[in-house]
Amino acid sequence: MIDPHAYAPVQDSKHVRIGDAVVYHADCFTWMRAAPAESIHAIVTDPPYGLREFEPDQLAKRERGQGGVWRIPPSFDGHTRAPLPRFTALTEDDRRRLAVYFTEWGQLALRLLRPGGHLFIAANALLAQLVFTALSDAGFEFRGQIIRLVRTLRGGDRPKNAEAEFADVCSLPRGCYEPWGLFRKPLPAGMTVSECLRTYQTGGLRRNPDGTPFTDVIESERTPQRERMIANHPSLKPQSFLRQIVYAALPLGTGVVLDPFMGSGSTIAAALAVGYPAIGIERNEQYYQLSLHAIPALADLYPMQSTLLLQP
Repeated sequence: MIDPHAYAPVQDSKHVRIGDAVVYHADCFTWMRAAPAESIHAIVTDPPYGLREFEPDQLAKRERGQGGVWRIPPSFDGHTRAPLPRFTALTEDDRRRLAVYFTEWGQLALRLLRPGGHLFIAANALLAQLVFTALSDAGFEFRGQIIRLVRTLRGGDRPKNAEAEFADVCSLPRGCYEPWGLFRKPLPAGMTVSECLRTYQTGGLRRNPDGTPFTDVIESERTPQRERMIANHPSLKPQSFLRQIVYAALPLGTGVVLDPFMGSGSTIAAALAVGYPAIGIERNEQYYQLSLHAIPALADLYPMQSTLLLQP
Protein backbone atom coordinates (compact mmCIF):
# COMPACT_ATOMS: atom_id res chain seq x y z
CA MET A 1 0.00 0.00 0.00
CA ILE A 2 1.36 3.42 -1.01
CA ASP A 3 1.87 5.95 1.78
CA PRO A 4 0.85 9.29 0.21
CA HIS A 5 2.78 11.29 2.80
CA ALA A 6 6.02 9.60 1.77
CA TYR A 7 5.63 11.25 -1.64
CA ALA A 8 4.02 14.56 -0.73
CA PRO A 9 6.19 17.51 -1.85
CA VAL A 10 4.66 19.58 0.93
CA GLN A 11 2.91 18.30 4.01
CA ASP A 12 -0.54 19.50 2.99
CA SER A 13 -0.36 18.74 -0.75
CA LYS A 14 -3.77 17.83 -2.15
CA HIS A 15 -4.06 14.09 -2.77
CA VAL A 16 -6.72 11.40 -2.85
CA ARG A 17 -6.41 7.65 -2.51
CA ILE A 18 -8.32 5.57 -5.07
CA GLY A 19 -7.95 1.90 -4.31
CA ASP A 20 -4.25 1.13 -4.40
CA ALA A 21 -3.43 4.39 -6.16
CA VAL A 22 -2.77 7.92 -4.95
CA VAL A 23 -3.38 10.94 -7.18
CA TYR A 24 -1.92 14.40 -6.53
CA HIS A 25 -2.93 17.85 -7.66
CA ALA A 26 0.57 19.23 -8.14
CA ASP A 27 3.16 20.37 -10.64
CA CYS A 28 5.14 17.28 -11.54
CA PHE A 29 8.50 19.10 -11.50
CA THR A 30 7.91 20.21 -7.91
CA TRP A 31 6.62 16.80 -6.88
CA MET A 32 9.44 14.88 -8.54
CA ARG A 33 12.14 17.04 -6.96
CA ALA A 34 10.75 16.32 -3.49
CA ALA A 35 9.81 12.64 -3.82
CA PRO A 36 12.19 9.96 -2.45
CA ALA A 37 14.93 8.97 -4.88
CA GLU A 38 14.78 5.49 -6.46
CA SER A 39 11.27 4.89 -5.12
CA ILE A 40 9.48 4.31 -8.45
CA HIS A 41 9.69 1.08 -10.47
CA ALA A 42 8.28 2.34 -13.80
CA ILE A 43 6.92 5.48 -15.46
CA VAL A 44 4.16 5.36 -18.09
CA THR A 45 3.06 8.76 -19.36
CA ASP A 46 1.64 10.84 -22.21
CA PRO A 47 2.98 14.38 -21.71
CA PRO A 48 1.90 17.65 -23.32
CA TYR A 49 4.14 18.55 -26.25
CA GLY A 50 3.25 22.10 -27.13
CA LEU A 51 3.92 22.97 -23.46
CA ARG A 52 1.13 25.53 -23.70
CA GLU A 53 -1.83 23.53 -25.01
CA PHE A 54 -3.12 22.66 -21.54
CA GLU A 55 -2.82 26.17 -20.11
CA PRO A 56 -6.24 27.54 -19.03
CA ASP A 57 -6.41 30.18 -21.78
CA GLN A 58 -5.69 27.66 -24.53
CA LEU A 59 -8.17 25.13 -23.14
CA ALA A 60 -10.81 27.88 -23.05
CA LYS A 61 -10.15 28.67 -26.74
CA ARG A 62 -10.42 24.97 -27.55
CA GLU A 63 -13.80 24.75 -25.81
CA ARG A 64 -15.05 27.80 -27.75
CA GLY A 65 -13.78 26.37 -31.04
CA GLN A 66 -11.47 29.34 -31.52
CA GLY A 67 -8.29 27.32 -31.98
CA GLY A 68 -5.33 29.16 -30.50
CA VAL A 69 -2.64 26.51 -30.08
CA TRP A 70 -5.36 23.96 -30.88
CA ARG A 71 -6.09 23.45 -34.59
CA ILE A 72 -9.75 22.80 -35.33
CA PRO A 73 -9.58 20.48 -38.37
CA PRO A 74 -12.38 20.03 -40.89
CA SER A 75 -14.52 16.91 -41.01
CA PHE A 76 -13.06 14.04 -43.02
CA ASP A 77 -15.10 11.33 -44.79
CA GLY A 78 -18.00 11.94 -42.43
CA HIS A 79 -15.84 11.92 -39.28
CA THR A 80 -15.81 14.89 -36.91
CA ARG A 81 -12.15 15.33 -36.07
CA ALA A 82 -11.01 16.38 -32.61
CA PRO A 83 -8.90 19.53 -32.13
CA LEU A 84 -5.15 18.91 -32.42
CA PRO A 85 -2.17 20.85 -31.03
CA ARG A 86 -0.25 22.70 -33.75
CA PHE A 87 2.96 20.66 -33.62
CA THR A 88 3.76 21.56 -37.23
CA ALA A 89 3.78 25.26 -36.33
CA LEU A 90 6.47 25.05 -33.65
CA THR A 91 9.26 27.59 -34.13
CA GLU A 92 12.94 26.82 -33.62
CA ASP A 93 12.68 28.55 -30.24
CA ASP A 94 9.71 26.30 -29.35
CA ARG A 95 11.75 23.25 -30.28
CA ARG A 96 14.71 24.39 -28.18
CA ARG A 97 12.44 24.98 -25.20
CA LEU A 98 10.92 21.55 -25.72
CA ALA A 99 14.37 19.94 -25.73
CA VAL A 100 15.39 21.75 -22.54
CA TYR A 101 12.07 20.88 -20.89
CA PHE A 102 12.39 17.15 -21.52
CA THR A 103 16.07 17.02 -20.65
CA GLU A 104 15.31 18.59 -17.27
CA TRP A 105 12.24 16.41 -16.79
CA GLY A 106 14.21 13.33 -17.80
CA GLN A 107 16.83 14.05 -15.14
CA LEU A 108 14.09 14.15 -12.50
CA ALA A 109 12.57 10.92 -13.83
CA LEU A 110 15.99 9.28 -13.75
CA ARG A 111 16.40 10.30 -10.10
CA LEU A 112 13.06 8.77 -9.11
CA LEU A 113 13.38 5.44 -10.91
CA ARG A 114 15.10 2.45 -9.42
CA PRO A 115 18.11 1.23 -11.43
CA GLY A 116 16.78 -0.71 -14.39
CA GLY A 117 13.37 0.96 -14.20
CA HIS A 118 11.63 1.60 -17.51
CA LEU A 119 10.03 4.75 -18.91
CA PHE A 120 7.26 4.43 -21.51
CA ILE A 121 6.50 7.84 -23.04
CA ALA A 122 3.94 8.66 -25.74
CA ALA A 123 5.10 10.81 -28.63
CA ASN A 124 4.14 11.58 -32.20
CA ALA A 125 5.92 11.22 -35.52
CA LEU A 126 6.83 14.91 -35.71
CA LEU A 127 8.43 15.29 -32.28
CA ALA A 128 9.66 11.82 -31.34
CA GLN A 129 13.24 12.40 -32.51
CA LEU A 130 13.58 15.63 -30.51
CA VAL A 131 12.04 14.28 -27.30
CA PHE A 132 13.80 10.92 -27.41
CA THR A 133 17.15 12.66 -27.93
CA ALA A 134 16.48 14.92 -24.93
CA LEU A 135 15.74 11.91 -22.72
CA SER A 136 18.91 10.18 -23.89
CA ASP A 137 20.84 13.36 -23.09
CA ALA A 138 19.32 13.23 -19.59
CA GLY A 139 20.99 9.85 -19.04
CA PHE A 140 18.42 7.26 -20.09
CA GLU A 141 19.22 4.23 -22.23
CA PHE A 142 17.08 4.25 -25.37
CA ARG A 143 15.60 0.75 -25.65
CA GLY A 144 13.46 1.18 -28.76
CA GLN A 145 9.90 2.16 -29.56
CA ILE A 146 6.48 0.69 -28.96
CA ILE A 147 4.43 1.28 -32.10
CA ARG A 148 0.74 1.69 -31.45
CA LEU A 149 -0.98 0.92 -34.75
CA VAL A 150 -3.98 3.21 -34.87
CA ARG A 151 -5.56 5.32 -37.59
CA THR A 152 -5.66 8.70 -35.90
CA LEU A 153 -7.06 10.86 -38.76
CA ARG A 154 -4.06 13.17 -38.35
CA GLY A 155 -2.47 14.36 -41.58
CA GLY A 156 -3.59 13.59 -45.10
CA ASP A 157 -5.03 17.07 -45.66
CA ARG A 158 -4.68 18.97 -48.92
CA PRO A 159 -2.70 22.24 -48.74
CA LYS A 160 -4.65 24.74 -46.66
CA ASN A 161 -6.61 27.32 -48.67
CA ALA A 162 -5.48 25.62 -51.91
CA GLU A 163 -7.41 22.36 -51.72
CA ALA A 164 -8.91 22.69 -55.20
CA GLU A 165 -5.71 23.87 -56.85
CA PHE A 166 -3.68 20.94 -55.42
CA ALA A 167 -6.36 18.27 -55.16
CA ASP A 168 -3.84 15.44 -55.64
CA VAL A 169 -1.47 16.60 -52.88
CA CYS A 170 -1.42 15.97 -49.11
CA SER A 171 0.82 18.03 -46.84
CA LEU A 172 1.54 15.10 -44.49
CA PRO A 173 0.85 11.37 -44.71
CA ARG A 174 -2.28 10.11 -43.01
CA GLY A 175 -1.30 9.08 -39.48
CA CYS A 176 -1.58 5.33 -38.89
CA TYR A 177 0.68 4.86 -35.87
CA GLU A 178 1.73 6.45 -32.61
CA PRO A 179 5.32 5.97 -31.37
CA TRP A 180 6.00 5.41 -27.67
CA GLY A 181 9.60 5.75 -26.56
CA LEU A 182 10.97 2.96 -24.38
CA PHE A 183 13.82 3.96 -22.07
CA ARG A 184 15.60 2.35 -19.15
CA LYS A 185 17.56 3.78 -16.26
CA PRO A 186 21.04 2.26 -16.60
CA LEU A 187 21.86 -0.75 -14.47
CA PRO A 188 24.67 -0.29 -11.95
CA ALA A 189 28.09 -0.98 -13.50
CA GLY A 190 28.71 -4.70 -13.86
CA MET A 191 25.20 -5.70 -12.80
CA THR A 192 23.29 -8.18 -14.98
CA VAL A 193 19.55 -8.04 -15.66
CA SER A 194 18.97 -11.05 -13.41
CA GLU A 195 20.89 -9.40 -10.58
CA CYS A 196 18.90 -6.19 -11.10
CA LEU A 197 15.65 -8.12 -10.97
CA ARG A 198 16.65 -9.73 -7.68
CA THR A 199 17.87 -6.47 -6.14
CA TYR A 200 15.49 -3.80 -7.50
CA GLN A 201 12.62 -5.80 -9.13
CA THR A 202 13.45 -3.94 -12.37
CA GLY A 203 15.62 -4.31 -15.45
CA GLY A 204 13.30 -6.20 -17.81
CA LEU A 205 9.75 -6.27 -19.12
CA ARG A 206 6.96 -8.59 -18.05
CA ARG A 207 5.97 -11.25 -20.55
CA ASN A 208 2.35 -11.65 -21.61
CA PRO A 209 0.14 -13.89 -19.44
CA ASP A 210 0.39 -16.69 -22.00
CA GLY A 211 4.19 -16.66 -21.73
CA THR A 212 4.87 -14.97 -25.08
CA PRO A 213 7.20 -11.95 -25.10
CA PHE A 214 5.89 -8.40 -24.89
CA THR A 215 6.15 -7.05 -28.44
CA ASP A 216 7.01 -3.61 -29.81
CA VAL A 217 4.03 -3.38 -32.20
CA ILE A 218 0.54 -3.31 -30.71
CA GLU A 219 -2.61 -3.16 -32.82
CA SER A 220 -4.88 -0.62 -31.23
CA GLU A 221 -8.13 1.25 -31.68
CA ARG A 222 -9.23 4.82 -31.37
CA THR A 223 -10.48 5.43 -27.85
CA PRO A 224 -14.04 4.08 -27.60
CA GLN A 225 -16.88 6.52 -27.05
CA ARG A 226 -17.75 4.59 -23.89
CA GLU A 227 -14.42 5.63 -22.37
CA ARG A 228 -14.59 9.19 -23.70
CA MET A 229 -17.94 9.66 -21.99
CA ILE A 230 -16.23 8.78 -18.70
CA ALA A 231 -13.08 10.87 -19.21
CA ASN A 232 -13.41 13.82 -21.59
CA HIS A 233 -9.71 14.48 -22.18
CA PRO A 234 -8.33 15.45 -25.62
CA SER A 235 -5.51 12.87 -25.59
CA LEU A 236 -7.28 9.98 -23.87
CA LYS A 237 -5.73 6.60 -24.75
CA PRO A 238 -7.83 3.40 -24.79
CA GLN A 239 -7.70 0.95 -21.91
CA SER A 240 -7.15 -1.89 -24.39
CA PHE A 241 -3.73 -0.39 -25.20
CA LEU A 242 -2.74 1.12 -21.85
CA ARG A 243 -3.33 -2.07 -19.89
CA GLN A 244 -0.88 -3.92 -22.11
CA ILE A 245 2.01 -1.50 -21.70
CA VAL A 246 1.36 -0.91 -17.99
CA TYR A 247 1.35 -4.68 -17.44
CA ALA A 248 4.72 -4.99 -19.20
CA ALA A 249 6.27 -2.14 -17.18
CA LEU A 250 6.73 -4.17 -13.95
CA PRO A 251 8.70 -7.31 -14.87
CA LEU A 252 7.90 -9.17 -11.64
CA GLY A 253 4.40 -7.76 -11.24
CA THR A 254 5.46 -5.81 -8.14
CA GLY A 255 6.33 -2.18 -7.58
CA VAL A 256 4.85 1.27 -8.21
CA VAL A 257 3.91 2.82 -11.57
CA LEU A 258 4.05 6.61 -11.87
CA ASP A 259 2.28 8.88 -14.38
CA PRO A 260 3.56 12.45 -13.87
CA PHE A 261 1.20 13.88 -16.56
CA MET A 262 -1.91 12.04 -15.43
CA GLY A 263 -4.60 14.03 -17.25
CA SER A 264 -7.91 12.34 -16.52
CA GLY A 265 -6.18 9.28 -15.06
CA SER A 266 -6.44 6.62 -17.77
CA THR A 267 -2.95 5.23 -17.05
CA ILE A 268 -3.74 5.03 -13.33
CA ALA A 269 -6.97 3.22 -14.18
CA ALA A 270 -5.04 0.75 -16.33
CA ALA A 271 -2.62 0.07 -13.46
CA LEU A 272 -5.49 -0.63 -11.07
CA ALA A 273 -7.14 -2.89 -13.63
CA VAL A 274 -4.02 -5.09 -13.87
CA GLY A 275 -3.46 -5.04 -10.10
CA TYR A 276 -0.57 -2.56 -9.75
CA PRO A 277 -0.15 0.26 -7.21
CA ALA A 278 0.16 3.60 -8.97
CA ILE A 279 0.75 7.31 -8.44
CA GLY A 280 -0.65 10.04 -10.67
CA ILE A 281 0.19 13.75 -10.78
CA GLU A 282 -1.88 16.41 -12.52
CA ARG A 283 -1.52 20.19 -12.21
CA ASN A 284 -4.70 21.15 -14.10
CA GLU A 285 -7.52 21.44 -11.56
CA GLN A 286 -10.23 20.52 -14.06
CA TYR A 287 -8.52 17.29 -15.13
CA TYR A 288 -7.51 16.43 -11.57
CA GLN A 289 -11.12 16.65 -10.42
CA LEU A 290 -12.23 14.64 -13.46
CA SER A 291 -9.72 11.90 -12.61
CA LEU A 292 -11.27 11.28 -9.20
CA HIS A 293 -14.37 9.93 -10.90
CA ALA A 294 -12.83 8.66 -14.14
CA ILE A 295 -10.15 6.41 -12.63
CA PRO A 296 -12.47 3.99 -10.78
CA ALA A 297 -14.97 4.01 -13.65
CA LEU A 298 -12.33 3.21 -16.29
CA ALA A 299 -10.67 0.60 -14.08
CA ASP A 300 -13.99 -1.21 -13.67
CA LEU A 301 -14.64 -1.49 -17.42
CA TYR A 302 -14.52 -4.86 -19.16
CA PRO A 303 -14.63 -6.98 -15.98
CA MET A 304 -15.34 -10.23 -17.86
CA GLN A 305 -12.39 -9.86 -20.26
CA SER A 306 -8.68 -10.37 -19.69
CA THR A 307 -7.22 -7.36 -17.91
CA LEU A 308 -4.42 -7.43 -20.45
CA LEU A 309 -5.45 -8.82 -23.82
CA LEU A 310 -8.30 -6.48 -24.65
CA GLN A 311 -8.47 -6.66 -28.43
CA PRO A 312 -10.03 -3.73 -30.26
